[in-house]
Amino acid sequence: MPKLTINGIEVEVEKGMTVLEAAQFFGIPIPTLCHEDGLNPYGACRLCLVEVSNGRKKTLQAACCLPAEDGLVVFTHSARVERARRLLLEMYVATRPESKRIQDLASAMGVHQCRYERKHETCIQCGLCVRMCEQQMMAGAIGFAGRGLHREVSRPFDITSELCRQCGACIYICPVCELRCQGPAAETTLCNGCLNFSPVCFQSYNDAMCFLDPCHACELSGPLRTDVKLKTHLAPTTLSRGELK
Repeated sequence: MPKLTINGIEVEVEKGMTVLEAAQFFGIPIPTLCHEDGLNPYGACRLCLVEVSNGRKKTLQAACCLPAEDGLVVFTHSARVERARRLLLEMYVATRPESKRIQDLASAMGVHQCRYERKHETCIQCGLCVRMCEQQMMAGAIGFAGRGLHREVSRPFDITSELCRQCGACIYICPVCELRCQGPAAETTLCNGCLNFSPVCFQSYNDAMCFLDPCHACELSGPLRTDVKLKTHLAPTTLSRGELK
């Protein structure tokens, strides 16, 4: 069984697991838009980026496609990883600002601004619908057509396949179909309606930022605390309730 280190903790996992599966097994949430249990890893959204060290340098890799191997050193919520995820979420918000799931992820990651022009696209190229149709529904009635900017999910030759059972699984699994609370005519790009303004932690660590879900520091400190500077790093576990200010 492979042994690897995740956020400074040595763990042992089943052979064949990915880093994403290993982290989720140990209760470490990693955001993703293109991964779903039961479907082959795709690595399209890149939100599951983790920082991997080989002793000489650290690189960012997609956790859903990264095998959990012996000696692997992984940081799931380092400062570098958090910056990359927030940048990606800015782009996804600009691409599909009507998506509730993307807006919720942006709020959870503390994305306060979107520096890109809104596009109002209907697809983020995550491939979930295509893989669901092929791998779970055993139909393969839809697929990707075109390349680059012209790539889109389509029916073969734009004709409804006889294999399509109109099951709706492609719509059910789509991460951008559910509209945000303000509806399709929202004036702002970012919603931030669910943004947590509570202080997340108390000290900063570059290698392991807060991955508690929910964050116990936030629960103890109460909502809308404005007298403590918002931080996004992991709090030391030695603090007692009476020391939380």
